Amino acid sequence: MKIRPEHQDIAQFIQAFRLELHRFPELSNHEFETTARIKAVLDQYQIRIVDLPLKTGLVAELGDANSPHLVVLRSDIDALPIEEQSGVDYVSQNAGVMHACGHDFHASAALGAAILLKKIEHTLPGRVRVLFQAAEEIFEGAPALLATGALDDAAVIFGIHNDPTLPVGVLGSKAGALTAGVDRFDITISGTGSHAARPHDGNDPVIILGQVIGAVQTLLSRNVPSDHNAVVSITQVHSGSTWNVIPDKAWLEGTVRTFNQDTRELIERRLRQILQGIGDAFEATITLNWLAGPPSVVNDAEWVEFALEQAPSAGFEALTVQASPIGEDFAFYQQQMRGAFIMIGSGGPYSLHHPAFRVDDRALFPTADYLHRLAVKALEKLQ
Repeated sequence: MKIRPEHQDIAQFIQAFRLELHRFPELSNHEFETTARIKAVLDQYQIRIVDLPLKTGLVAELGDANSPHLVVLRSDIDALPIEEQSGVDYVSQNAGVMHACGHDFHASAALGAAILLKKIEHTLPGRVRVLFQAAEEIFEGAPALLATGALDDAAVIFGIHNDPTLPVGVLGSKAGALTAGVDRFDITISGTGSHAARPHDGNDPVIILGQVIGAVQTLLSRNVPSDHNAVVSITQVHSGSTWNVIPDKAWLEGTVRTFNQDTRELIERRLRQILQGIGDAFEATITLNWLAGPPSVVNDAEWVEFALEQAPSAGFEALTVQASPIGEDFAFYQQQMRGAFIMIGSGGPYSLHHPAFRVDDRALFPTADYLHRLAVKALEKLQ
């Protein structure tokens, strides 16, 4: 992917900036230095920063501040609690924290788009707001930003995410559900402990735990239609502390991923019913704690088609991709406005959230260029 001579300086600048962000990752809602670094660059290029009551993260604005036409570009800035094992020479300097999802790439590409838009600001037929959003990994950043009212009059929002399963030079999206609705659950089983040699004196929560694990697997196979994709995974199980004592409690945790709101509600309802039934059968108390995350990212068909049409102008090949069971708080924006989420090929070889994850920087400036072109063309479409 060739970079034109007039853009070489910007390309080199945002690549260096990306490596700096990667060296100093920060966890969700603690992105103080990350926010300060982004703000310093925006100030350097005299790009307006919207005054908002945000703890971390920020919003830049370009174009005619009085225009009724507003297009939004969204990036995210937080990292993950992972010890980096990528082997790169710009490895994280913050122990136990890593940009293992590529948010350093996203933020740097959005910053590059803002710089490119600044160069043509006087020609923009409207406004562009560029979001450097905090706390995506814990699904709190988008709701917090929406609560400020900064996007109340937005016509459309575009978001990106790097995709290591796609090669550099390719981007993709699809109309309708692109990512999954994400819910987390934990279950506490309260029985009665006893000596392991006298189980009849107690009410063994470990036995009940086994019944719960088996029953949970029927949530999909016997309740959800086969053409409705969904996932239920139990990821942690804990009970007891020694070999000769039956404990009084057992605990498990897991996640549900769905692409359909009806399916999402069905799984929660049936899980509660199943747990109530098992609890009654074993005369035990079973408590479900259901933690709802973001809904499914559901792309607007018209704007997805539009976004894919702009890909060749920035040197990308556009593809229609399959839905993914990952979660994304971009979905909260789409509850308020039309939008399209686009996957950018980052070349692998390791998956998102892997300690050896890395992105191919050859995709960085083309992504910035794509975002700035997308914003301009969207404003023209809105006229």
